Amino acid sequence: MLTACSKKEKLQAQSIKTASGWGYTILYDNKIVIRQTIIPVISDTKSFNSEGDALKVADLVIKKLKHNTSPSVTKNDLILLKIKL
Repeated sequence: MLTACSKKEKLQAQSIKTASGWGYTILYDNKIVIRQTIIPVISDTKSFNSEGDALKVADLVIKKLKHNTSPSVTKNDLILLKIKL
């Protein structure tokens, strides 16, 4: 009998639908640790235009957390990810 072991990721990203677009949550062991409903670091209070944009930023935040760096997102990060502002 063969068994496959798979390491379940403790950090996960999920998109969330907002009234004006998309946001994301970061979960750790299925508990929400970050809930972002607006695009960070811009002067407007608006949600992401697409689910894909929200998840690109969420993936970046997870990478930063895995590398033990600040999960803060900069305007340059948004530009590099080609997030529509």
